[in-house]
Amino acid sequence: MPDELLRHPFMGQSALTQCNAQAMIEAMLAFELGLAEVQEARGAMPEGTSEAMRRALKAHAFDLAALAAGVASGGNAAIPFVKQARAVLPNELKRYFHMGATSQDVIDSALMLLLKPRLAALEALLLRCRAAAITLMQAHEQTVMVGRTLMQQALPITFGVKVAHWAIGLEQARRRLATLELPLQFGGAVGVHSGLDRPGWETLGLDVMDALAQRLGLDAPVLPWHTDRLPVHALATALDGAAGAAEKLALDVALLTQTEVGEVAEPAAPGMGESSSMPHKRNPVRCALIRGATRQVHGYTTVLLNATAQPLERGLGEWHAEWAPLIDSALLLEGALEQAAVLLEGLEVNPEAMRRNLAATGGGIMAEPLSRQLAPVLGQDAAKRISAEAAETARRQGVPYAEALAAHAEIAQAQGQLDVESLRRATDPASYLGSSQAQVRRAMAWLAG
Repeated sequence: MPDELLRHPFMGQSALTQCNAQAMIEAMLAFELGLAEVQEARGAMPEGTSEAMRRALKAHAFDLAALAAGVASGGNAAIPFVKQARAVLPNELKRYFHMGATSQDVIDSALMLLLKPRLAALEALLLRCRAAAITLMQAHEQTVMVGRTLMQQALPITFGVKVAHWAIGLEQARRRLATLELPLQFGGAVGVHSGLDRPGWETLGLDVMDALAQRLGLDAPVLPWHTDRLPVHALATALDGAAGAAEKLALDVALLTQTEVGEVAEPAAPGMGESSSMPHKRNPVRCALIRGATRQVHGYTTVLLNATAQPLERGLGEWHAEWAPLIDSALLLEGALEQAAVLLEGLEVNPEAMRRNLAATGGGIMAEPLSRQLAPVLGQDAAKRISAEAAETARRQGVPYAEALAAHAEIAQAQGQLDVESLRRATDPASYLGSSQAQVRRAMAWLAG
């Protein structure tokens, strides 16, 4: 099947076994049986009704193919599901099944039930990423590397700082995901609990909604939210934010693994990263899988955000468009974070390559601090020009920047006015790290908070 070859490799592998069509059926059944329980407890149906339903339906094997076919005529899976369930029940129970509910109540609540363990799995994976990142930050707090802007060498930083930014992005995403609500949906045909409004029962619908939320372990909404889709909007943007943080990690790592850079490498594993035609290659496959998954999440987020405004009391296509993108976004993010956790836990760091790349310009990346040292003696414009000329000489001739600077005619003429040793020290990248070390320590303190 194409799914197994084209979609599933990007998704959480354990999630695929837990979040499938059968799981959706079980979630819909959990909603219906829970609804019967709380209604029975409030005297809305005879005592023993919910248990009789449970006995009849728990052992029933729902016809998945018939359910799928029924979506085409009913518009959603709840309609054929309710029909199949009622067909199994004795006549005296049929009228109590799905009482006061509408198909959107079933689908929305079932989706929230499916997402609950997925959010727990995402939390666990993000905690793994955080722990692995902290270990890398501690090990490389003072590992000097070149910082790059617009894809070019800029000024020195430490690898610890780079990892800190990955970790902060992922941790911000984790904390945001932890605040999300997964609300129950229960409102009936037009969201006002029609049919549960008999004299003296004016609040029964809301009471049932709150009790059912508690029974299923979901959040109780203020009101039914059939066309108030901010809960889905919040889920979509939080999942997308986490995807962006994972993609940033993968993009940086992939760039640093390039043959000409070689500052890091993905964890080695048999067959991992091999090419179909070039035996020498070690491709950053984990990064590719992360980016492939997260790009899909970004696309799904667009669908979900564009479905936020829905008409009147029931969406016409907007609601229907949410289902697959919402679940797939969670599964894709879980797949991306499975790869990200392994990547951070086994990332191979090459400080020697970092030192080599720092010297690629002959030390020319230190032209900016050198210019600062020269400015008080030679003036701002001359200092900038001389430092740039020395950097270009170092690059062209392959000599150290300090040597090219010392050989510059204007520097030679002004040597009596310049502290030559101070200039030499200023060409050392390790002398110009700004707040790098303090940033790593600050980040670790925040991550631990």
